[in-house]
Amino acid sequence: QVQLAESGGGLVQPGDSLRLSCAASGRFLGGYTMGWYRQAPGNQRELVATITSAGSTNYADSVKGRFTISRDNAKNTVALQMNSLNAEDTAVYYCNARHPLRPGIFNYWGQGTQVTVSS
Repeated sequence: QVQLAESGGGLVQPGDSLRLSCAASGRFLGGYTMGWYRQAPGNQRELVATITSAGSTNYADSVKGRFTISRDNAKNTVALQMNSLNAEDTAVYYCNARHPLRPGIFNYWGQGTQVTVSS
């Protein structure tokens, strides 16, 4: 059973930085696409960033140039460095692991970590 555990959320001011981490256990996820999604109150869950096993990255337009996703396959972790945060970044952030060939079967989510940007 794969488990994803997020950490690093919190309350910050506009313009601040925050680093989220996600640790996976139960299975080596080096071959999986890892990603971060977020859900703000009243909104649907949306893609923030993904990174493939080869290191290719994809970002939502709203975070390009501010957020950086990275992974450490040896540690089975994925991180999201968030800079220049603003109020629109306030949401619950979820870690995701998805098998590139069988995403309908092997698709895992963490419990989420709250990020609040407020002055």
